[in-house]
Amino acid sequence: MKILIPPSEGKAKVKSTNTIFSDTNFKFKKHVNQVVRLLELIDDEDLRSVYGTSQGKAMGFHRQNQDIFNSPCASAIERYTGVVYEHIDWTSLSERAKKYMEKNVFIFSGLFGLLKPMTQIPDYKLKMNVLSLQHHWNPILTEALQDENPIIDLLPQVHRKAYNPNKKNVILVDFLIINKGKKTAAGHFGKAVKGEFIRYMAENNIISIDEFSGFEYDGFKWDGASFIKEES
Repeated sequence: MKILIPPSEGKAKVKSTNTIFSDTNFKFKKHVNQVVRLLELIDDEDLRSVYGTSQGKAMGFHRQNQDIFNSPCASAIERYTGVVYEHIDWTSLSERAKKYMEKNVFIFSGLFGLLKPMTQIPDYKLKMNVLSLQHHWNPILTEALQDENPIIDLLPQVHRKAYNPNKKNVILVDFLIINKGKKTAAGHFGKAVKGEFIRYMAENNIISIDEFSGFEYDGFKWDGASFIKEES
C-alpha cells in the first residue's frame, strides 16, 4: 500500500543536518535540476505571481530555490508544517507508526516530485500549480507509481494532476461535507481530519480499505467511498 499526501506551504525552520542536497542520493535529482533551470528563465516582474508574495519576499524565495543544491537538508516530515502535519504529529508517533509512514507514505512536491517522510530536503517554496509543474512531473510520477498496489490517494485536486491514476490500483479518497443535501469538498476544514486519518493509518498499521470504517473524527465517517460529515 502507498498513501499519497500533499506537502504544506509552510516550512519549519528546523535544525538542518550537515548534508547538502547535492550530496544526497535523491532519486529524482535530475528532474529537480530541470525545475531549477526552469526557474532561472523567470523574469523578475513575474516572481510575484509565481510565489504569491510581495516582490521582496518572492525574490528571496526565488534565490533560495535556485540554490537548493548547495543548501543543508532536514527530513521532509520535519520540514513541513501546516494543519495536516500538525495533526499527524510526527514526534509523538510510535516507532512502529513512523516505520509504517516511511514505508507507505509518499508526499507530492512541486519542486521535488515524490518524497518519503525521511527524505532529506532543503528549505524551499514552490507550489505544484505554477510553471506547469504538474505536466513536468506527470510522466515521471506516473511511472514511479505504476507498479504500486493499492494506492490510497489523499491528494487535493491540484496535486492529482501530477500523475495519471490507474483505476485498477488507485483509490481516490475525498473528505466531503453534506449541508442541506448538497455535498461539497471539506477544503481547509478537511485538513485536520486528513492528518488524523494518516496518523490513524500509521498507528493501526492499516493495510486494507476495509479497515477505514474504524476511523472517525470530528463527525467525519467513512461511507465506503469518501469521508463524509453531515451538517444540519
